[in-house]
Amino acid sequence: MMEKSFDQGHNVPMANLGPTAAESVLQELHSALAAGRLLPGQQLVQEDLAADLGVSRVPIRESLKILEGEGHVTYHANRGYFVTELSADDLIELYRIRQILEAEALTHAVLEVSDADIADIESILEQVEQAAESGEVERLTEANRAFHFSIIELSGMNRLSRLIRQLWDASDIYRTVYFRDPVNRERVHSEHREIIDALKARDAQALIRAQNSHREQAVAALKPVIS
Repeated sequence: MMEKSFDQGHNVPMANLGPTAAESVLQELHSALAAGRLLPGQQLVQEDLAADLGVSRVPIRESLKILEGEGHVTYHANRGYFVTELSADDLIELYRIRQILEAEALTHAVLEVSDADIADIESILEQVEQAAESGEVERLTEANRAFHFSIIELSGMNRLSRLIRQLWDASDIYRTVYFRDPVNRERVHSEHREIIDALKARDAQALIRAQNSHREQAVAALKPVIS
């Protein structure tokens, strides 16, 4: 049995599931990971998850296999699935790959960005800042992702954007831990403003430097917590 149910207040009956049960279960599990309702090292018992979500074990099993592929959960023979433990080495590797790929996307983004795009991105940034001030970690995580990908996707490089999105998916749990600290939530305000200022100036190198610094600050803050 799990040590604690991941979300006692968010049971999802079968009738309310979306296009498919598996898609809705996966979305709910992603949300639980992002909000910290599923914790590193926590065992995921399929029967318990099925009961919590009001579905059979089939969509649970399918979703766990996807989460395993994304690196969010780990399967141990004869024991089952567990939320993946945090690792400083894993985080550094993920962010190093992101640094390489995002630099390419940002270089192209500054060539394509319009004033209307910047206005839209600033609107998203306001949502990030509101969520940070309120301490709503799940909302902040979603808004933060929307902010960064609104810039990355300006590159028009769809395959590259998908690869970067996969890396973000794999590091969601680290981001959740990071945003739980109010000091970190306050820090991202100035870091995001540096990013948007560089974008407004259409300065690719300044934009890459601001994004690299933003990423490095997160690693520096997380290493003592997860090492």
